[in-house]
Amino acid sequence: MPPTPPARLVPLIAQFDFARKRLTGRMVGPVVDSGNGTDVAVAAMTDDEYFWQPVPDCWTVRPRTERPAAGADFLAGAGEWGRDASRQVPPRPPFTTLAWRLSHLTELLALRADHTAGTHRLTRDDHRTAGDAATAIAAFDAAASAWRAALLDAGEEALDTVGYSTYPHGSDPEDPFLDTVWWVNQELLHHGAEIALLRDLYARR
Repeated sequence: MPPTPPARLVPLIAQFDFARKRLTGRMVGPVVDSGNGTDVAVAAMTDDEYFWQPVPDCWTVRPRTERPAAGADFLAGAGEWGRDASRQVPPRPPFTTLAWRLSHLTELLALRADHTAGTHRLTRDDHRTAGDAATAIAAFDAAASAWRAALLDAGEEALDTVGYSTYPHGSDPEDPFLDTVWWVNQELLHHGAEIALLRDLYARR
């Protein structure tokens, strides 16, 4: 029987579950709730859509045989594919593809799960970037499940523990865990909305 989460964590888990279900439905279909209880038909994401660049010089995920995009200086991650990245924040933030945003969100969830209830050793260099839509969606699902499991392992005391999550690329080591949980939800909500919008734009390109 799964552990009962602390009362303060329950609404945040519910919010996470809602955002995850909404985004997954938006990516794979066959329907998604329009927001008023009406089902709207949604086709599964294609590879062409995954890589679609609505403007020139998008940051995306690409084979390691390619150079990084303009403004990027390396391809983050492990494996045959990498995600455009820079060691410094570019003066003008790049526009990123659906593939880039989904890879970023998946990495965030997977690494935070590991630095909360795993080995506390995974880095961006360990994260494998997916080179097709179906693999990317499956990786997102696995990372979301790992993060949710880490939440269920957190007791009442953990919520107020500064540095309970040691994820090195955010403020986790300086924040109470409850603040980190809230922040991850915001990441899922806003990147999920971006991905949904890019799907709408692609369908009407």
